[in-house]
Amino acid sequence: MEKYKQFFMKYLHNAVAICIVLSLALNLIIESLARHSLASGFSFFLNSPLVFMYNVFIIFATLSLALLIKRRVFVYVAFSALWLALGLTNGIILAERMTPFTTNDLAVLSDGLSIVTNYLSITEIILACVGVVIGIILTILLFKFAPRKKDRINYKKNLALFLAIWIGVIGATDLAIKTKVVDTFFGNLAYAYRDYGVPYCFINTWMNTGIRQSAGYSQESIKSIFDKGELGDQNYAQVKVQDDGKQHPNIIFLQMESFIDPTLVKGFTYSTDPIPNFRKLEKNYSSGYLTVPVVGAGTANTEFEMLTGMSVKFFGPGEYPYKSILMDETCESVPYELNSIGYSSHAVHDHRAVFYGRNKVFANLGFNTFTSVEYMNHVVRTPKNWAKDYVLTDQIFDALESTDNEDFIYTCSVQGHGKYPTEKVIEDPEVVVTDAPTEDLKWQYEYYVNQIHEMDQFLGELTDRLKKYDEKVVLVIYGDHLPALEMTEDQMVNGSIFQTQYVIWSNFPMKKIPKDMYAYQVAADVFDRLGFHMGVMTKYHQNHQGSQTYKADMKKLEYDMLYGKKYIFNGQNPYKKTDLQMGVKPIKITDVVRVGDKLYIKGENFTEFSKISLDGKILKTIFLGSSILGLQEEVDLNAAGRMKVSQVEKNKEILSTTE
Repeated sequence: MEKYKQFFMKYLHNAVAICIVLSLALNLIIESLARHSLASGFSFFLNSPLVFMYNVFIIFATLSLALLIKRRVFVYVAFSALWLALGLTNGIILAERMTPFTTNDLAVLSDGLSIVTNYLSITEIILACVGVVIGIILTILLFKFAPRKKDRINYKKNLALFLAIWIGVIGATDLAIKTKVVDTFFGNLAYAYRDYGVPYCFINTWMNTGIRQSAGYSQESIKSIFDKGELGDQNYAQVKVQDDGKQHPNIIFLQMESFIDPTLVKGFTYSTDPIPNFRKLEKNYSSGYLTVPVVGAGTANTEFEMLTGMSVKFFGPGEYPYKSILMDETCESVPYELNSIGYSSHAVHDHRAVFYGRNKVFANLGFNTFTSVEYMNHVVRTPKNWAKDYVLTDQIFDALESTDNEDFIYTCSVQGHGKYPTEKVIEDPEVVVTDAPTEDLKWQYEYYVNQIHEMDQFLGELTDRLKKYDEKVVLVIYGDHLPALEMTEDQMVNGSIFQTQYVIWSNFPMKKIPKDMYAYQVAADVFDRLGFHMGVMTKYHQNHQGSQTYKADMKKLEYDMLYGKKYIFNGQNPYKKTDLQMGVKPIKITDVVRVGDKLYIKGENFTEFSKISLDGKILKTIFLGSSILGLQEEVDLNAAGRMKVSQVEKNKEILSTTE
């Protein structure tokens, strides 16, 4: 017995052996969590042993830090906990949406926390918080009381071994990429995680960001993409901001949250057509499939492609340009292009202004105004607490009426958003799921189709009102991505989980041209039909889609315009950040009234998010209506003249304040 004990203790102190065993176990658990099945985790090991062992090597390298530290047990437990947290988080996320966990999700962590109650119950949130607190306490106790290695560490030997392990990881990565065991380009993020392993892909989303410079990048290579004279006499793009004096139609892009034709999903039947209005529009106007860059989530990336004509596939895997380059840099876009010929550009979204950083990004995309939910009244919410899209109709017309010139209005809806409950929520649904593979899916789809049924009714109301509008209007309607439901390519009638549908509607005659498009091609197509040919990406899509180097040259242009030397603009970004006005209807104070010992602010366009402020401090306020706010705390009456009204979003960030 003593002999076995000595063997066990010797093995326990063998850091390399422990790291190997832990790495194998951790990777098996991580991959099993990603697949929601231990058997599937073993299957991944058996079917892709090289990929599996390469990911084990990555985990092993992180654990090898124990070679240099006496508190080895702490290192083993701490790093194992981090890897398990990654696996558990990824497994939970994949249960809620169709795209895996990436480092880019950490960039939008604050956005995710703001809507966590839409996905988790209060009990689940409390348990999660308790778990985090317990984890922190255990980590501190472990660091303080965990046994330390008593023997002296041979740092020279162990450091050499540690460096050799990491050099080995680098070499193995290079070999794995060259032999196509793994890849650096993720055309489909979910498939990449499935095929190349969670650890490798997660790290790749951290280290592989932005757009990589193409080989042979130079001024000549960029300018040679276009034909001589195509960009003008100087052979580079010049932005001329001037009203051309012509009458143009108003243009509305309407991005519908998780909106698809549910009859395209096999295995489900419904008591009535969930989207009769959209189906009628598809039949009578230009329409087709729209290939979008995301599935189940990632609204901002479809939005980016539609507004810029650029593809997010050239960025790092899972990257959100809104949370990276566009936080600081301006970018050629539909608003900038239309503003150059006299349009005003407006964004409308029935959700939080700060979500995806839109209150900052939209200024870098050329928008003049941004009306978020904080500037809307009469907002009705779904059982999962998302705003219903009926509220958008009046907001769109407010934007149309806000200027005398033509308007571009980008409108982003939110009603169709998940989470979709697995139990009956709607007591008297207008659309009933009459057949579904499982009981849980029946209730999920029934909730979903009733939300998009109401969105479809909103479309009918909007187009009815626009038909009677006394100005020309082009309305582009499209879904941003598939809903976060259990869908595979085999289940889809069209064979793709990256295709939604679009319609180009107008209240004046336009030729019906049915065709399928990518999201980044739509604006150029609409502009071509209207006789607009300004902008680098617009001209590129209009004139070069048949080129054999279409996508390669598109990547070169995107790199040059966002990260490179801007050769296409003769070396200087011509787009200046706009002075973004929050809310298309200005909030105004008309009077401060004292009634007894209470103060009231009278004005215009107040909402539930309006708060009275004094010298930058937000005061306790009660919303009494769109024209009156009540002050609910004591202040110096002489300070009444300095009071302002601020729009304050749910996390207490001030979006705007009256002058």
